[in-house]
Amino acid sequence: MGVSRRSVITTALAGTAATALPIAAATQPAEAASPPGDVVGKVTVGYQGWFAAPGDGAPINGWWHYSPNWSQPPAPGACSITCWPDMRDFTRGYRSNFANLGNGQPANLFSSYDQQTVDTHFRWMQQNGCDVAALQRFNPFGGEGPTRDAMAAKVRSAAEATGRKFYIMYDVTWWLTMQSEIKTDWTTKMSAYTASSAYARQNGKPVVCIWGFGFNDDGRPFTPAQCLDVINWFKGQGCYVIGGVPTHWRLGTDDSRAGFIDVYHAFNMISPWMVGRISDNNGADWFYTNRVLPDLADLNARGIDYQPCVIPGDLAAGHRRHGELMWRQFYNHTRAGVPSVYISMFDEFNEGNQIAKTAESAAWQPTNSGMRALDEDGTPCSSDYYLRLTNDGGRMLKGQVALTATRFTVPFPTGPDQTAPSVPGNLRVTGSTDTTVALAWNASTDNVGVAGYRVSRVNGSGSTAIGTTGTLAFTATGLTASTSYTFTVAAYDAAGNTSGASNAVTVTTAPPPNTNTNLAQGRPTSESSHTQVYGSGNAVDGNTGTYWESANNAWPQWLQVDLGAATAARRVVLTLPSNWGTRNQTLSVTDGATGTTIVGSATYTFNQSTGNTVTITLPNTTSVRYLRLNFTANTGWPAGQISEFRVYTG
Repeated sequence: MGVSRRSVITTALAGTAATALPIAAATQPAEAASPPGDVVGKVTVGYQGWFAAPGDGAPINGWWHYSPNWSQPPAPGACSITCWPDMRDFTRGYRSNFANLGNGQPANLFSSYDQQTVDTHFRWMQQNGCDVAALQRFNPFGGEGPTRDAMAAKVRSAAEATGRKFYIMYDVTWWLTMQSEIKTDWTTKMSAYTASSAYARQNGKPVVCIWGFGFNDDGRPFTPAQCLDVINWFKGQGCYVIGGVPTHWRLGTDDSRAGFIDVYHAFNMISPWMVGRISDNNGADWFYTNRVLPDLADLNARGIDYQPCVIPGDLAAGHRRHGELMWRQFYNHTRAGVPSVYISMFDEFNEGNQIAKTAESAAWQPTNSGMRALDEDGTPCSSDYYLRLTNDGGRMLKGQVALTATRFTVPFPTGPDQTAPSVPGNLRVTGSTDTTVALAWNASTDNVGVAGYRVSRVNGSGSTAIGTTGTLAFTATGLTASTSYTFTVAAYDAAGNTSGASNAVTVTTAPPPNTNTNLAQGRPTSESSHTQVYGSGNAVDGNTGTYWESANNAWPQWLQVDLGAATAARRVVLTLPSNWGTRNQTLSVTDGATGTTIVGSATYTFNQSTGNTVTITLPNTTSVRYLRLNFTANTGWPAGQISEFRVYTG
């Protein structure tokens, strides 16, 4: 599990300014050590990309960074995020165990593993002046590694599609074997991304950031010699190296270890950490006078670039002051002549310092969340307010608008919208099965624009929202066979205004199918390999005496059955010949067409006491045509072996 950066030592100096300092006149811009490039003169945002949910296809297969127990959906008292994301722009969400939102919509959360999520985030960056995304990469050699590897590919795709730049930002927190492994990871995996047109370059060199050297805590115990070795190695690879360093790096006090000044000066760019250091304008002004200006002078004298943090403030702690804190930092950095800034962070909902779209009012967060919305201090604003404020602050930093201490970003782009969309028309049933009902309707209209539609199931005590969509169709799932259901749909806009309910439609689901029928028997099969006469067809011939056996000593291997159409498979039963001795086979179940993991890799025991039979239960959301078994080990023979591969709907 990733470590919160707030766990690092905080400084007492952040709270020393009891009264506001006078705002000085703008200084002459300092001369940058490097000319403008992909990071110098740009607005960079830290991108975590570390949220996941069961069923999203991520190798981690859990509520990654959403819940203290990743196997359990987040709920009141058991939740890792401190504020609620605005879900209106996402086409897919994952149901938490929180109550519905204040507007009745289900309390869904996004998964960073969905490419549409990353695409949406990068579109927000494109629309709001975020030039570069620094993709956070914690120790990739643990259990999170495969998911983080996949996230790098998703970020590359989104950056290329939106004209944004990105680079790898290694966070060495608790990565105690970092010195050798970070080099291996860069050489074998991450350096390949520098071939992308979207990979950030500065002074013609690919950018890499290392966050955590010199911090005075147990999670980063590296010596100066170890740190210098890594920095110089990356420079030797032709990289431009940024250092994410302690706030008080120059003095070697508070959050910084002493004796690290040569490490800090070895970087091409310095980016001191600021999250948790300030909570009001007085603190921002103190840091401007006592850290930003002296830091900048030190670095300019040595030809090192400077990229200070800008933080929106901890929403959960009430630090944001409807944008005043963030604007003061933009103002201070601009008048100091700082050419580049790093926004901490884009999507860090765990620490409440995200700029990504966030619940703007109680209508857009769960009724039992206990979280603060963006209007927590009594000033209403839109969910994208801190994105738009980043855009305006970046324009001031780049000299595109005049320097001003007065925040001019309006709370709503066009003023509060108080007009509800029209009622959706002609709700109708377009299909149904024993557990699903497909619905469609005619579009609503709105004075600003329809953001989406909420589908509800009507019951004796009223109605319950069951899902939202941005299209004109929705499929209700998880229903009971031979049961009557009534549905309505309502439209909503970006301001939370909701239309009245549409006409109601009632439909009875089909009777349950015969769950005892083996859907795989006699169906076409395929395989990675087989030996002698033990082909894949033996696994679906209904005869437990025949069997499939892969090539020996050539892992991994796979066996696949074509069910003929997408099927709600719920159970796989695997057998071996009844007279065979005990063996353990390690395998996973995937969708053979898409590669999506259905059941993660696990070891199953076949022995005569259970008839050499193993049953694997599939998730209720499974709908698959090509069902594949992936084998990686067998204690009884160096090959994959199955005599019968049976598939059932119940």
